[in-house]
Amino acid sequence: MKTVICTEKAPVAIGPYSQAIEVNGMVYTSGVIPVEPATGEIPDGIEAQAEQAIKNLMQLLQAAGSGAEQVVKTTVFIKDMNDFAKVNEIYAKYFTGDYPARSCVEVARLPKDVLIEIEAVALK
Repeated sequence: MKTVICTEKAPVAIGPYSQAIEVNGMVYTSGVIPVEPATGEIPDGIEAQAEQAIKNLMQLLQAAGSGAEQVVKTTVFIKDMNDFAKVNEIYAKYFTGDYPARSCVEVARLPKDVLIEIEAVALK
């Protein structure tokens, strides 16, 4: 059985997709960007954007009945690989102990020209 996960505490989908899907005890999120859900604002700089994107991801996981400690895999898309260390600093504030598996990829462009996008697979 598939359940669509939706919350106003994370940015709404800007296309024909769901914020997240839960199936068989696993949560699959769409990519989350650093949009402040209440205002639609995007913060300046990679540190602020990484912080907002991960906060949004945590809100989405919480809405699904999961959390950071349940994440098994993340994929991080960044505009500039030179920001890798800065992103790691923010990431390490949310993911501690048994870290999830992770891929980090530099991309040419992201939605709304943000600097970072993150997606996750988690246990419920």
